[in-house]
Amino acid sequence: MHDLNAMYLFAKVVDHGGYTAAARALGMQTSKISRHVADLEKSLGVRLLNRTTRRMSLTDVGQTFYQHCAALVAEAQAATEIIDRTRSVPQGTVRMSCPVPLLETDVAAIVSRYLLDNPLVRVQIDATSRRVNVIEEGIDIALRVRRPPLEDSGLAMRPLSDTTGVLVCSPRLFGRRPRPRHPNELAELPTLDMATATDRYTWEFRAPGGEEISVTHVPRLLTDDFATQRHAALAGVGIALLPYFMVREGLAAGLLEQLLPDFGSPESLVHAVFPSRRGLVPAVRALLDALASGFDRPSGPSRATIASRTGSTAS
Repeated sequence: MHDLNAMYLFAKVVDHGGYTAAARALGMQTSKISRHVADLEKSLGVRLLNRTTRRMSLTDVGQTFYQHCAALVAEAQAATEIIDRTRSVPQGTVRMSCPVPLLETDVAAIVSRYLLDNPLVRVQIDATSRRVNVIEEGIDIALRVRRPPLEDSGLAMRPLSDTTGVLVCSPRLFGRRPRPRHPNELAELPTLDMATATDRYTWEFRAPGGEEISVTHVPRLLTDDFATQRHAALAGVGIALLPYFMVREGLAAGLLEQLLPDFGSPESLVHAVFPSRRGLVPAVRALLDALASGFDRPSGPSRATIASRTGSTAS
């Protein structure tokens, strides 16, 4: 096997764009790094780098070899991180953002238990329903609730819980008007929905017999925030399809009622996003683990249980 140290140094030369920059980053002499790479080329019997007085570039075989060396370096760093985590106690400050309804229902209790178990950790929570910029705002963990498919944000993601979608409205929305008996009737009623990049808004349902039903509607309110939809539904503005955990108290108190309980609707995914899986400090990793274990999958009872608890029936 070839010298692993030389392969590491070769990868670092490529990463930093030259011998001098690599030497500066590693705290080594340029001549020593150059000698290691030259010995590696000699042992391989190929040229890996094209070198002139002004620039350096990879040969074709050097490009292929570099990809494997970079993977080797990444695996070595990951192995070291595993050992470091086992030797480190969670400590320091963790910054987290969380939608207010989710914080009120599940997350506050989970974080409290986590803090009791980890006395050296401080948690700073931004209780907000806006979509935070994790990288620019220095957020370690952002909790989100979205209906799949999730857009690719470029962030690492960890699923926490599936939550049942429930079609709800204020009892006073209808007054003396009859409630809908079939999803197709929703297109003629005031609705609320999540804003999207398109002008088409569709709800998907599954009939008791398994038939898939797609309902296109024109929402009176569009927002990227479930909490705003819930407030509008409570106020009687329209019908919303919301995660069960956000409406269970309103249903129990009679402030909201469930519509079409016999028709299944898509679930929403409660998930955590964070900058990267690599290099997570123990405090952040431990909080992610606490959140994952603190949520039940799925979140919320079955549709039949919801109806029995609220006294809802298909009407």
